[in-house]
Amino acid sequence: MKDRTETTMTGAAAIVASLEALGVTDVFGLPGGAILPTYDPLMDSTIRHILVRHEQGAGHAAEGYALATGKVGCAIVTSGPGATNTLTALADANMDSVPIVVISGQVGAALIGTDAFQEADIVGASMPLTKHSFLVTDAQTIPARLAEAFHIASTGRPGPVLVDITKSAQNTQMEFSWPPRMELPGYRPAGKPHAKQVRAAARAIATAQAPVLYVGGGAIRSNASEEIQALADLANAPVVTTLTARGAIPDTDRHNLGMPGMHGTVAAVGALQRADLVVALGARFDDRVTGNLDSFATRATIVHVDIDAAEIGKNRVADIPIVGDLKQTAAALVEEVPRAYEKEGTPDLSGWWRYLDHLRATYPLGWAETADGRLAPQYVLQRLSAISGPDSVYVTGVGQHQMWAAQFIDFERPRSFLSSSGLGTMGYCIPAAMGAKVGEPDRAVWAIDGDGSFQMTNQELATCTVNDIPIKVALINNSVLGMVRQWQSLFYSQRYSNTDLNPQDGDQIPDFVTLAAAYGIEARVVRTQDEVDPAIEWAMSVNDRPVLIDFRVSKDAMVWPMVAAGVSNDEIRYAKGLAPDWGVED
Repeated sequence: MKDRTETTMTGAAAIVASLEALGVTDVFGLPGGAILPTYDPLMDSTIRHILVRHEQGAGHAAEGYALATGKVGCAIVTSGPGATNTLTALADANMDSVPIVVISGQVGAALIGTDAFQEADIVGASMPLTKHSFLVTDAQTIPARLAEAFHIASTGRPGPVLVDITKSAQNTQMEFSWPPRMELPGYRPAGKPHAKQVRAAARAIATAQAPVLYVGGGAIRSNASEEIQALADLANAPVVTTLTARGAIPDTDRHNLGMPGMHGTVAAVGALQRADLVVALGARFDDRVTGNLDSFATRATIVHVDIDAAEIGKNRVADIPIVGDLKQTAAALVEEVPRAYEKEGTPDLSGWWRYLDHLRATYPLGWAETADGRLAPQYVLQRLSAISGPDSVYVTGVGQHQMWAAQFIDFERPRSFLSSSGLGTMGYCIPAAMGAKVGEPDRAVWAIDGDGSFQMTNQELATCTVNDIPIKVALINNSVLGMVRQWQSLFYSQRYSNTDLNPQDGDQIPDFVTLAAAYGIEARVVRTQDEVDPAIEWAMSVNDRPVLIDFRVSKDAMVWPMVAAGVSNDEIRYAKGLAPDWGVED
């Protein structure tokens, strides 16, 4: 933060000065009457403002920026519908613990409660969806509230914060000085873990015969990948990485069994189900991971490490709870486990690994050739991974393409996979990829979207073109709402109610190549395997403007493995309803 001597300015100018002092370099926004005073001094700022086409896009772009960089993402919008349009992004960030700050304009303080033009109680509406929300009516408090917002968003369990600032406060003169005094009574984020609990966890690791490290998104948020890698190496324990943790441990690391849960690998699901110790590291025992909770990992002692005490015991009772920063806790375990080995001996995990390696070899991820002759989406994503490589950033929408991307792209580093996980927000992909590219301009950023998800926020392609944000769009186009259709196929007797996006067979509405051209973007249609590699290589060669590839894939392709909602993970099906033979671990 910069130090500034006391200066008289408007509240609006104080907003801009505070953002500069907080180190903000990029914001995403859309002006309107109640925030207009702030847009005037923003013109003279060093901050890059990116004018979005919809406020939901501003929120998702801030998310993508935050996830790709580890910094706080920021969006600025006006009152009423401008603010309410960000609610989906705020809820999304809250579910996935993404640090963003949304600054919204509000009607003048004297007009609050009068149903004034474009008035909405956005603080009340957003409170259940954010880590915290502020209403600012006094210009003098603007620097402190913004400093507090960025502090709350980025510390402890990260999350979204909304700061609603009245137009009257923006227009009022105030005395600006930096840094302000923050007033956050009762806000004490966890840090160093309790040593006694760390010793208990280390002893559990030293005495386990079938341990698993269950790694969640907290590993990415806390920058704990190095420490978790060291713990996995030290304990020789298998690792499973949730959707939000993809890349926390390299996929090429022999300990990594892949993603657990509803569409996880057989090896990852089997490891959790048969473990005698589950060490949950920044994970929340989400229903998509556990399946039927009563039948999840029934043999296992549970060590649960989380910075948010509210998560401990929320879904699964923790035998050894540890509230603390994951990076510090994993480092403490790396120090303590060797001492536990000295007392307890080093466990022989060879039988456990023989069993897991058998599952891994017998039930690898794969796919069947399509019956309609169209592209297999899994093949497309596997080739995209091979050609674009692990240094790229991959951003997805929500649906089948999201799961295929998580399964068939190889992730070797943190912050390389961005997706809407907890809320499952269709429309997340394009604006989030835009934000990621702004934050990481030197990396290739692939927006992997489905044709259903893409049509919710594709207007942000205009933002990308106008602002020289050269994302690469891989459209996995099957002309249906694929994941919903898969459920209809499996559980609703193939009654495809309202999931066909192009009811007249052969028609493509819209024509995505023509749509891309309208946005000033080059595009190609790919229909055969022979066209896949050249199209991806072409996209990789274009780095001065956005590009789009319309991959025409089979609408009958399904995501396997799969655990049906609400059933035991033991009932996983790895292909076409087939169940694995679990065998007996020795």
